[in-house]
Amino acid sequence: MLKLVLLWLLRTLLAFIVFTVTVVAIFRIVPPAVTPLMVLRLLQAPFTGKSLFVKHHWISWTEITPSMPRAVVAGEDAGFMRHAGIDWKAVNNAKRANIARVRRGKPPLGASTITMQTSKNVFLGPWRSMIRKGAEVYFVYLTEALWGKRRILEIYLNMIEWGDGVYGIHQGSKTWFGVSPTTITADQASYMAAIVPNPRRFSASNPSPYVRRKASWIRGRMRGVSVPK
Repeated sequence: MLKLVLLWLLRTLLAFIVFTVTVVAIFRIVPPAVTPLMVLRLLQAPFTGKSLFVKHHWISWTEITPSMPRAVVAGEDAGFMRHAGIDWKAVNNAKRANIARVRRGKPPLGASTITMQTSKNVFLGPWRSMIRKGAEVYFVYLTEALWGKRRILEIYLNMIEWGDGVYGIHQGSKTWFGVSPTTITADQASYMAAIVPNPRRFSASNPSPYVRRKASWIRGRMRGVSVPK
């Protein structure tokens, strides 16, 4: 009986690995069409009064102005080109800092890299659990191995939420500034990067003082970060 159970578990694990490697390999060439977050937002829409529509249009890396990837890297993950998907030093620092922050009633700090955000967005969705965390680590290293930095950043910019029902840099730049991703300025890119953590609360085109400060901070870091060519 034990042997049968172990054999079933082994076969299930192998099937999972083959399936996930195949899907990730396909997305190395074929753009993802939808994310779990898009589906979740649509299911929530009738109960929250939010948009019942999805605005999304995939564009290639060459159609995105260099300022935009530089801005999101500066704002979300300055070590993007140096780490292998997870910045373990930042994770450990966040854990130590969060002990004191939680005691003072402050929200915990995050240490999520762009690769982690991309893997979670494309494959897993926003829910939290230990199983999902383990799957996230698996997909992070798988995407780093099969996609590389430029593809990760290309998918990140094309699939993240940038407003109510707005996904991807093409629709995001049109929604906030009425421009195409090829012509967006460095200032506009910094404002869009500033609202990435909460794009349904903050505005890039009508920024609050907080967004203005963060965008200014991002612009100060943009020249010092590395991005794929």
